[in-house]
Amino acid sequence: MHKAKDTWSQNKSTFVFEEGKLTSFSKESNFESSHKVYKDGKAGIHYHIGKVDDEEGYAKAEENLVRERPYPFELETGTRTRDKREHVLTDKELQATAESCMKYLNETYPKFRCKVTFTGTEFERRSVNDLGMDYGVQDYAVGVSGTFKHLDSKNIDDGYFGFNMRDFDEKVFRQVMDDYLGQYENRVELPEEIILDVLYYGLLGFFTNHLNGEELARGTSLFTGKIGEKLFSEDFTLLHDVSDKEAWFNPFWDGDGCVLENDQLTLVENGVLKTGFADKKTAKEYNIPHTGPAYHNFSDIPGAGGLSLKIKRSEKTVKELLNGSLCVIPVDYTPSGYNEKGEYTMVIQNALLFDGEKILGRLPEFKIATTAYDLFGKDFIGVGSDQPVYYDKQLLVRVNRV
Repeated sequence: MHKAKDTWSQNKSTFVFEEGKLTSFSKESNFESSHKVYKDGKAGIHYHIGKVDDEEGYAKAEENLVRERPYPFELETGTRTRDKREHVLTDKELQATAESCMKYLNETYPKFRCKVTFTGTEFERRSVNDLGMDYGVQDYAVGVSGTFKHLDSKNIDDGYFGFNMRDFDEKVFRQVMDDYLGQYENRVELPEEIILDVLYYGLLGFFTNHLNGEELARGTSLFTGKIGEKLFSEDFTLLHDVSDKEAWFNPFWDGDGCVLENDQLTLVENGVLKTGFADKKTAKEYNIPHTGPAYHNFSDIPGAGGLSLKIKRSEKTVKELLNGSLCVIPVDYTPSGYNEKGEYTMVIQNALLFDGEKILGRLPEFKIATTAYDLFGKDFIGVGSDQPVYYDKQLLVRVNRV
């Protein structure tokens, strides 16, 4: 019989400001543990919220072997730690920083009512087993999220924003507010060619679904039978990447305890579909290659998932990628999500016009339509080497106005 233990802890401090005033403060501390025993190809698991003595945790996990959770795989070995923390703020420091940011916002943009949340989160994960594996990761970031509304507007909100920083810089907050609010009252017309400039995370769910090894093997993926084919733009490379600096609070090992070479798995390379992804269980069940990642499951055995998707960045800036064109930055929008054919629509209620360096003004409401194949194929422009608006990676794609 072998033993393994996973622990997860998170400490959060949150300050909420409404209409320029601090309206609430909350502090929470969470700790979860999962004791697991493996015997005769089965796993016994005891999940506990809060701390529990190892002797008790393993004893209860052994009792749960009768639950018939098959896991006929060898445990992984290896030791490694990663600390991504840069500057951890005390509650007093975070409050002072947040109040200074809000003072700038209130004095510079008095025509807007804003609700802004500042959350400092410290995170720690560790996985160990009796074969010598000991993996750990620590992280800290201040997350800023908010909504804004012009005093003349009849909407509940006119837009929203959000970003994270491991070493909080008030100048970044000011720049984001200047970008979103500085030219808001200047109304401009839509350009003839619509180029979206977006944070790409919400657009990559298509790949999460259709590159799942089980879906590929069962024939329910749009990519079934297409591994090795060139389906997307020559400039489009997609990776699962847990080394990326904009991946927040993520471990470098997966739920099976596996670590990828260079912490990356290439799924699409220069437009060519290279592979799906499969955890140990899925790979064995469908006789397909085991690639990882597996998602972390404290209360059960892992399964395929836990992707941290990243598009390879261009060596060009957003301005250079635009090459003289203008682009649209949505600040309030309603996406449809992808249907079974990969089609996608978005109603953009509020957006800003951007030239790659500065915001030019606010655009009227409109709707766009596209497909996953077009977004990352003929209409793909690239991800800029800089991040002039969102304080995060910016994807440029052409779309059709409808």
